[in-house]
Amino acid sequence: MGKNNSMLPTSTAGGAAHETPEKSNASQQLQYQKDVDAGALFVLKSKGSWVHCGYHLTTSIVAPPLLSLPYAFTFLGWTAGIFCLVIGALVTFYSYNLISLVLEHHAKMGNRQLRFRDMARDILGPRWGRYFVGPIQFAVCYGAVVACTLLGGQCMKAIYLLSTPNGTMKLYEFVIIFGCFMLILAQIPSFHSLRHINLISLVLCLAYSACATAGSIYIGNSSKGPQKDYSLKGNTENKTFGIFNAVAIIATTYGNGIIPEIQATLAPPVKGKMFKGLSVCYTVLIVTFFSVAISGYWAFGNESEGLILSNFVDNENPLVPKWFIYMTNVFTIAQLSVVGVVYLQPTNEVLEQTFGDPKSPEFSNRNVIPRVISRSLAISIATTIAAMLPFFGDINSLIGAFGFMPLDFVLPVVFFNMTFKPSKRSPIFWLNITIAVAFSALGAIAAVAAVRQIVLDAKNYQLFANV
Repeated sequence: MGKNNSMLPTSTAGGAAHETPEKSNASQQLQYQKDVDAGALFVLKSKGSWVHCGYHLTTSIVAPPLLSLPYAFTFLGWTAGIFCLVIGALVTFYSYNLISLVLEHHAKMGNRQLRFRDMARDILGPRWGRYFVGPIQFAVCYGAVVACTLLGGQCMKAIYLLSTPNGTMKLYEFVIIFGCFMLILAQIPSFHSLRHINLISLVLCLAYSACATAGSIYIGNSSKGPQKDYSLKGNTENKTFGIFNAVAIIATTYGNGIIPEIQATLAPPVKGKMFKGLSVCYTVLIVTFFSVAISGYWAFGNESEGLILSNFVDNENPLVPKWFIYMTNVFTIAQLSVVGVVYLQPTNEVLEQTFGDPKSPEFSNRNVIPRVISRSLAISIATTIAAMLPFFGDINSLIGAFGFMPLDFVLPVVFFNMTFKPSKRSPIFWLNITIAVAFSALGAIAAVAAVRQIVLDAKNYQLFANV
């Protein structure tokens, strides 16, 4: 099966195969088969359409962290909160399209890049790919897997405590149960084979966003909710750091970090397909992000919790019907498992590249046994970290500042300027420079704010804590 030409992702020399005359096609495919590694061959199959690309993008961006947007608003207030949401949407849509244009350009030149680190290696130099972009992307994506596992466990515990108020099960037990579910999903062989699951994920994110919005509006209109207070809490220092913390939360919510890998799943020619996929994704994103952020903050004001669903229960008293909370949490848990598996793909690709054999068929024992063992180990380690460190949210905002800021806001504009070399008199050149400088500075300050938060919360840290 792995030897079948149709299964190959058209990478490196193969990227040009569909865009150069037919006579060179066969020789390039032959050369490509010799050069390609198992990670690109088995995980990043280039067989998808722009619709599939839209599903992958939506799952990787529109994920349960959007339920913390009302919490980000508590540090920003109405005007700054909505302004940051709009700027985040505009800048990420712009920068993801720039990455796509750079990838299309290289594919046209006969060098289709399949990974973020390949782009950095070819555009910035080999050391950038190996020592900067590669490790940062790995930290961001693996951090997202850990965060999904922890959040899944927390949602399961919320359901459990609502049905059994005096229950004795601890958080880490739910994290392990969720990890076992992820263990099964992690064995799905390639990114492309996730396309139908990612369609379900798109429906799920619309479902729990609708539930979160409807629940917030219901509580906000009733007398059950807290008194609406939109003032910013804390002294000047706390308010200042709070703003940067909120910016890191919003950047992480918009973050992706795997745009080249998603574009790699497209069947060539890739021209224009990514823009359509991003348009699908951002239609869903605008509906979900803005409705949840605005309705949640409107209903709960500066009492909005880190996860808006926590506001639906007040001192063990549900403010909406119990079945509604169960339903919303189930939708969230289901999508978290899919998001976790999507962000596991770069790890899978590295594992496959290291342990797989591109000359053997994809489902031969030589490839299946290392694949199952390595992926199971990756999920087991992520589950252990999530169970041990239930304060991973603080660590994740640090990863967001260090990782999502450069990968999604800074590098795309740098790649574009270095690839297309726009004139220094053109507005696009200066727009890109402004974005790169502004978001580098924001990333650095947000990283400081995240470290400060970790220091403040350190006194409450406890391994395997039942929070």
